[in-house]
Amino acid sequence: MPSPFPPTPPFRMNRRAALQRAGAGFGLLALAGLLDQQGWLNPAAGAATATPAAGGPLAPHPPHYPARAKAVIWLFMNGGPSQVDTWDYKPELAKRNGQTLAGIDKFTGFFANEVGPLMQSPFAFQRHGQSGSWVSEIFPRMARHVDKMAFIHSLHTTSNNHSPALFAMNTGVTRMGAPCVGSWVNYGLGSENQNLPGFVVMADPLNRGLPKGYAQNWGAGFLPSVYQGTFLRPHGEPIDNLVRPHGMSDPAQRAQLDLLAQLNRAHLPPEGDNELNARIESFELAYRMQVTAPEALELEREPAHIKALYGVDEKHCSHFARQCLLARRMVERGVRFVQIYSGGTENQLSWDGHKDIAGNHGGFAAETDQPIAALLTDLEQRGLLDSTLVIWGGEFGRLPISQPGGKPGRDHNQHANTVWLAGGGVKAGYHHGATDEVGFKAADDKVTINDLHATILHLLGMQHDRLTFRYNGRDFRLTDVAGEVIQAVLA
Repeated sequence: MPSPFPPTPPFRMNRRAALQRAGAGFGLLALAGLLDQQGWLNPAAGAATATPAAGGPLAPHPPHYPARAKAVIWLFMNGGPSQVDTWDYKPELAKRNGQTLAGIDKFTGFFANEVGPLMQSPFAFQRHGQSGSWVSEIFPRMARHVDKMAFIHSLHTTSNNHSPALFAMNTGVTRMGAPCVGSWVNYGLGSENQNLPGFVVMADPLNRGLPKGYAQNWGAGFLPSVYQGTFLRPHGEPIDNLVRPHGMSDPAQRAQLDLLAQLNRAHLPPEGDNELNARIESFELAYRMQVTAPEALELEREPAHIKALYGVDEKHCSHFARQCLLARRMVERGVRFVQIYSGGTENQLSWDGHKDIAGNHGGFAAETDQPIAALLTDLEQRGLLDSTLVIWGGEFGRLPISQPGGKPGRDHNQHANTVWLAGGGVKAGYHHGATDEVGFKAADDKVTINDLHATILHLLGMQHDRLTFRYNGRDFRLTDVAGEVIQAVLA
């Protein structure tokens, strides 16, 4: 028998009505959660650090064993600084200046038709510190800190081309698409500050361009994208959308994000989806950063004597000084990994001294010497150096022979490279390994990039062969199937 009542019309609600009905409730719940995280709902607790959501991708994870360092600042001298003109003093070069290097393969460097004789350094070297470390005259301020540094003189790689060598130094392999060190570190340890990125990158894109390989150098590869580096622009707005749109209130924005997260989670399969989770977290992190990041990025809050220490107002080094000071502010606030690139894309706009090693290295050293020395001083006086691992180095070294043409320079050299580490549990004033008598090839206690990466992870409390991620049916790791911790550089 048919119903005497007319059929009920289908319930319809447009998007505007749904937001009007649900937005306030979601927003108030979110606001309460944020206030509770900051301690405002419990006055006795004070303004506590935000507690991450359980299981969130950037939530802090315990290390495999007690860590010596909690954060990393990697000072990347992009272009390939010459070891024999910076930290690896070779008096034999002066004795044999102008002589042919016996047995040299003309394809060792990048320019096979520009192979000259041995060339002495245009810079004078002196001993410094109680360790008696030899340092080039281009680093007068960093020279005062040699007793804090552990030098590795025997690092070598497999490529004499910038892009593959950059990928190798950053990701452990010479091809693009693999996760970089900073991404692996954040994947393994998470972030101590849920309101700032766990991994920050700085360069000079306006004046010099980005390093070759661009953002692949700080990409997350096959790891969830939430672990990739956040690039801070040196001019204008440092991060896109850091300021809330005009007319958008906090409750309204919070309500939008809650609804977006709810819709996204509706598409999550039972086994989870790393990329979708990462997208949800990226929206949440961006929202939290709108409150926290402006304060962290505001260098004007620093006292005048600190800005003077770094050289913030000095024309020759202001750009790099601001970035080094910002790096200290970041690790001070719990950011796990900071990477700063000195030098950009083209040869003479980076540490790539093919045509004038004296002018090229002298110029870039003048830009970086004071800021880096100030960073070490500042970290130490704030009690942060012991827990912060500072790394200095480039993608490869340079040949001890000259590259003819105009003012002499030096070509690429994958066989020898010097890097130094400071703080974070390394042996201070120590020199590991050695090159041959003219600085051509690593000769004693050779170190691979896998070894360097294994050591970095070890200092952060992670066992490199246990930090893995399953992708395409295989467990991948930063050090692939190689790598040994350089025990001799550990304090």
